[in-house]
Amino acid sequence: MSESTRKQRLSVYLDAAVMKRLVGHAARRSLSRSLIAEAAIESFLSPDTAERQEAATTKRLDQIDRRIARMERDVTISVETLAIFVRFWLATTPALPEPAAQAARAKAGERYDSFVAALGRRLAKGPKFSQEISEDRGPE
Repeated sequence: MSESTRKQRLSVYLDAAVMKRLVGHAARRSLSRSLIAEAAIESFLSPDTAERQEAATTKRLDQIDRRIARMERDVTISVETLAIFVRFWLATTPALPEPAAQAARAKAGERYDSFVAALGRRLAKGPKFSQEISEDRGPE
């Protein structure tokens, strides 16, 4: 072997816990401890390690940013949809005469409690309504 390709010996002192992890990793991978240590040192000394980590972090942050933007869009659409529905409902539903209004208020409490219970069950286990609609329409 030439001097440039010949490996040189290095003695290091490792904490017992680090050595245990190194031995376990080497055994699981069927690699020598020396080879793992060399790869770790090379990775640590590599000038592009920080750049790779920064690129990976930037990519992940970009993905998160796009997801948040989609969620903001979806929430805005949901709020606008609800607002338009409420405005339409209020504009088209006539007020009830007082005796009927009292009966309606009593029934409204029961119906609201049923609605909240159904919503809780739906959120806990069922498919979301938007998923059902997209499944009913089929592939677009």
